[in-house]
Amino acid sequence: MAARKQRVLTDHDEIREWAEERDATPSCVRGTGGGEDVGMIRLDFPGYSGENSLQPIEWAEWLAKFDERGLALLVEDTTARGQKSNFNKLISRETAEEMQSGKRSRGSARGGSGAAKKSGGAKKSAGAKKSAGAKKSAAGGKSAGAKKSAGSRGSAKSGTASKKRSAGAAKKGSGGRSAGAKKSGGSSARGGRSGASKRSRAR
Repeated sequence: MAARKQRVLTDHDEIREWAEERDATPSCVRGTGGGEDVGMIRLDFPGYSGENSLQPIEWAEWLAKFDERGLALLVEDTTARGQKSNFNKLISRETAEEMQSGKRSRGSARGGSGAAKKSGGAKKSAGAKKSAGAKKSAAGGKSAGAKKSAGSRGSAKSGTASKKRSAGAAKKGSGGRSAGAKKSGGSSARGGRSGASKRSRAR
């Protein structure tokens, strides 16, 4: 089913066009006017029960009274089933303005709700990106820390190996000196014994 849409008319040409499309004629309610005053104005549609209560008048008279009383015409173009609708109602222009204002307010409220949802979605997306960035940063930090730790362990192993090599070199140097001392001592002892033997023989 098509949605029923109503609109407010104040333009004279639009009112006449809408009425003539439905064969409606400008009329006034019998017994409500007097003299040049046409009284209460209405639109008379063929086949309706307004023949006895309504009196045809000219469009100029009808529209003059329409403006004099500050009226607006609320109409419906189609019925809920999509057929041409004859619904019409004369209302004050103040009421018409309030209706239009209410529609604009509802439209703005819907627009604001949509914007808020979009904004919320954008904030969530930004938060997700920040969270992902933080996770990547944390992962990068852990990786860098692991590499540094591995480097430190490597340096420690290298230092230990250097210490071992240094200790080995020291032991070797100590052993060389000890052996040299032993050799020197042996040579001195032999020299002493040889000299003594020679002196004994001479005697």
